[in-house]
Amino acid sequence: MTSIIPATAAATRTGPAPGPSGTGPACTVTAPLAPRARLLPSLAAVYRAQLSRARVARIPLLFVATFQSVGIMILMRGVVDGGAEARAVVAGSSVLVVAFVALNLLAQYFGQLRASGGLDHYATLPVPPAAVVLGAAAAYASFTAPGTVFTAITGSVLFQLPMTHLWVLVAVVPLSGAALAGLGAALGLLAPRPELATLLGQLGMSAALLLGVLPAERLPQPVVWARDLLPSTYGVEALARSFDARPDWGIIAFFLAICAAVGVLSLAVATWAYRRAAVR
Repeated sequence: MTSIIPATAAATRTGPAPGPSGTGPACTVTAPLAPRARLLPSLAAVYRAQLSRARVARIPLLFVATFQSVGIMILMRGVVDGGAEARAVVAGSSVLVVAFVALNLLAQYFGQLRASGGLDHYATLPVPPAAVVLGAAAAYASFTAPGTVFTAITGSVLFQLPMTHLWVLVAVVPLSGAALAGLGAALGLLAPRPELATLLGQLGMSAALLLGVLPAERLPQPVVWARDLLPSTYGVEALARSFDARPDWGIIAFFLAICAAVGVLSLAVATWAYRRAAVR
C-alpha cells in the first residue's frame, strides 16, 4: 500500500552513530525533505480525479442545464422579436448553462465536502490548496461546454442570428466558468451548513438567470448596477456583441479581459476560503 506524506513533514530517527570503533553516542539523523509538489501536476491530478468522480452524473447535469436554457429561450421568443434584445437572450441563456454547473453545483459540492469532513482528506495530500480548488472548478466547468454550444446554436437558429463568430465561446466558456466556479466554491466553503451552501448556490444561479437573460435596457438602474457585479455579465456581453454583423472586437476583448480578472479574483477568494475551512 502506498502512503501519502505531506511535503512539509520531515522524518527523524534516533540511534547510535557509529564512531571509529563502531560505537558512539546517540544522535538524531534528519531525513531529507520530499520535493514540494508543483501546482500544474497537482492540478492535473485533482482535475482527473474530480472528472472521473463526476462523470457518472454528466448526462443528467448536461440535460437539465441545457433543457432549462433552451426552454427559457423558447419562452422569450414570444416576447422578443430580434435585435439587441434577442442577442442578449441567446447570450444570457448560453452562459446560464455555465452558471448552473459551475456556480450552483460547485457550491453544493464544497458545502457537502466541508460538512462531511472530506476537506480533511485533501488537507493530508501534498498538493497546494489552489490545485484543489482549481481542479474541482475545472472539472465541473468542463461539463458545461457541450450544453453551452448546443444552446448558442439553438438560440441562433431560433432568433435567426448569425453563427459566424460563435467561436468566441472558446474564450467565453472557460473565462465565465472560472469566474462562476470560483464564486460557487467560495460560497460552499464559507457557508456554515451545507443547506445554506445549497441556498446560496440557488440564489446565485437565479441572479445569473434574471440579470443575464433579461435585456439590460429593460432593467431598472439599481438592478443594472447589481448586474455589473455578477461575474458572468461580462461573458454574456462579449458573446452578445459577437452576434453583430460587424463585431467590435476591441470591446469584446475588453469584456473578456474583465471576465478573466474577475475569474482570477474569485478563484483567489475560493483558495483563501479553502485554507480557512481546512484548518477548522
